[in-house]
Amino acid sequence: MVAMPHTPASAKPTATRKDVARLAGVSTAVVSYVVNGGPKRVSPATEAKVRNAIAALGYRPNAAARALKLGSSEMLGMIVPDATNPLFASLAHAVEEAAAERGYALLIANSNGSLATERRLVGNLASRRVDGVFLCSNLFEPDLRDLDAAEIPAVLLNHSAESPGYDSVGVDLRGGARLAVSHLAEHGHRRIGLVIGTNAGGDLDGREVGWRDGVEEAGLSAGPVMRVQFSREGGYRAGKWLLNEGGWPTAVFASSDLQAVGLLRAFHEAGLRIPEDIAVVSFDGSAEAEYSWPLLSTVAQPVDAMARAAVDALLGGGGHKRNRLFPATLVRRASCGC
Repeated sequence: MVAMPHTPASAKPTATRKDVARLAGVSTAVVSYVVNGGPKRVSPATEAKVRNAIAALGYRPNAAARALKLGSSEMLGMIVPDATNPLFASLAHAVEEAAAERGYALLIANSNGSLATERRLVGNLASRRVDGVFLCSNLFEPDLRDLDAAEIPAVLLNHSAESPGYDSVGVDLRGGARLAVSHLAEHGHRRIGLVIGTNAGGDLDGREVGWRDGVEEAGLSAGPVMRVQFSREGGYRAGKWLLNEGGWPTAVFASSDLQAVGLLRAFHEAGLRIPEDIAVVSFDGSAEAEYSWPLLSTVAQPVDAMARAAVDALLGGGGHKRNRLFPATLVRRASCGC
C-alpha cells in the first residue's frame, strides 16, 4: 500500500482576484477598483460585497503587480546611523506616521555608524526602486550617486548643513548649543565643559561652534573638551576621564542625551551631587532625558515637525531644493539647577 503525501492544513491555495470576483458576484475589474481605490467609482453596496469576499477568502493583492500598474512602489526608505538611539527611533516613528498619511509604507535600515554600510544601503534601496529615501547620514556630504542614477529623490534628514541639489531638514545645532551654555552661565557657572560626539567625516559640529559662541558671549574661559561617541558608553568614558583629570568644571554641556546619561552614571559613582557639584545640560530632547535621575535639562529637537517637513519635501513633486532649519527649545529640568 502506497501512503499518500500529507498536505499540511496550513498549505491552502492562495486566493486570487478571480476568486474574490466570483464570491462577490462582480467582475475582476470591480475588484480592482475597490482594492486600488479607482479609477472608477463603485457603489457602497458593491464595495461592501467585495470587501466581505476579500475578508472571507483572506485575499492579499499582489504588491509587485500593483506597483507596476501604478508606476510607484508606494514605499519609502529611511537610513539611520543608530536604530537603538531614542532620537532616531522617535524620528523614524514620526516619519512613518507622516508617510502613512500620504499612503506610503516606510522601510527602515540601520547603517550602524558605518560609511560602507550606509553606501551599501543606499544602493540597496535604489535597486528596490523605492519612491524616495530619507537619509540620516554619517557625513555632511553623503554619496547619493546610486539614487541620482535611479532618479530616486532623497531628503537629508537630521542634517543642518546646506546641501546644494538636495532637500535637507535639520535643527539649528549652533543656536541650540548657545542656548544651553547661556542658561548655564545664568546659573552662575564660570567654567563649562563640552562632551561632543564624533562624526565619520571629522567635520566641525555645530554644537561645538555654539558652545564656543556661548562661552565667549558670557565672557568665560572654555572648559575641557571631550570627544567621544554619541552613546551612553561614550558619555560614561568622558565622565571618568573628566573626574580623573581633577579640577573638573562646575557644568558640562553634552551633545546628546545618551552621552549625558553616561555622564550622570560616572558622576553618581564618584559620589557627586547633580546639580550641586556639577550641572549637566544635553541635546536632543528624547525620552531618555525625561526618565534619567535627576531629570535632564535638554535642548529639544522638534521631531514631529522635522518629520513632516521631510515627508513634504520628498513627496512635494520636486522644484527648488532648500535646507529647512528648525529652532531648538530648551527644556528646563533638575540637572541644571532649575
